[in-house]
Amino acid sequence: MKRFLLAATMLACAGLPASADDQALLKDARSYFQPIPSMVPAVKDNAVTREKIELGKMLFFDPRLSGSQLISCNTCHNLAMGGDDNLETSIGHGWAKGPRNAPTVLNAVFNKAQFWDGRAADLKTQAKGPIQAGVEMNNTPKVAEETLRSIPEYVDKFEVAFPNEKQPVTFDNVAKAIEAFEATLITPASRFDQFLDGNQNALDATEKKGLALFMSKGCVGCHSGVNVGGQDYYPFGVVEKPGATILPEKDRGRFEVTKTADAEYVFRAGPLRNIALTAPYFHSGKVWDLKQAVSVMATSQLGEKLNDTEIGQITAFLHTLTGEQPRVEIPILPVSNENTPKPDTTLVKN
Repeated sequence: MKRFLLAATMLACAGLPASADDQALLKDARSYFQPIPSMVPAVKDNAVTREKIELGKMLFFDPRLSGSQLISCNTCHNLAMGGDDNLETSIGHGWAKGPRNAPTVLNAVFNKAQFWDGRAADLKTQAKGPIQAGVEMNNTPKVAEETLRSIPEYVDKFEVAFPNEKQPVTFDNVAKAIEAFEATLITPASRFDQFLDGNQNALDATEKKGLALFMSKGCVGCHSGVNVGGQDYYPFGVVEKPGATILPEKDRGRFEVTKTADAEYVFRAGPLRNIALTAPYFHSGKVWDLKQAVSVMATSQLGEKLNDTEIGQITAFLHTLTGEQPRVEIPILPVSNENTPKPDTTLVKN
């Protein structure tokens, strides 16, 4: 008898599903989703070393990679705010307003491609884009290299991170170092991950109903996998296009990348990890309330008119996708000197 009670206690502590309903729900969920791993994932053609991570962290926070020397990667992908800037669209060089909502950098390493239209195949390619974009950091590879080469401490760190290279301070290596750091920005151990790992008590009854609806209503058609999205491209408005405010007519999505008619208003499915932290929503950033975002997606993508209870349940489930936020110590950056290029603080007139 004592052995039986001990075994039952161990099973309960392990969080294994106790009811048939929970077991079925867990089985279905595991067929669509995977937990975020606790280890830093490997990235293609770029060994993630401690030296690259340290250098990449410094570069991620260094505003001198921008022409104005005011804007860093962290400006639009703020690690204290869910990995984005919580604005409709980002504010860049000279107070210029960008065209799209900034996606979170958290767990971006798991996405099929980067940016809403998938124009960057990986994080190192993505890192180069904002640095050169006129409405973002408004810099050039040449000036970025000159800036870093003017600072002896940076030169030393590039030599350590990229050994045996004749000239390690290059724009390509800037991108590789930033990619290595961003690969560490993962958020494991969300309550949903704990549920996937077998802890039936990680979600409450409302959240489990939300998960069941998320699967049965068809949300998983676009939002599945380890990042609960970010794995493929879909038209925004499969059943019914949302209004022009949410889906601006001038932004034709992936069409600008492929130039094919079937890519018009097609976007990469947004990853939903930490979605409760990253309002406003969609590429236009026009929806600030998560419940409203759920309603819009149900109508536009699935042709479903959800009631308030169902919307509340799905929203409750989405809150369980918030994982442990990365603990990042802000780096102390090396000081500029008389050889460092001067900032461009020109105000852009809209």
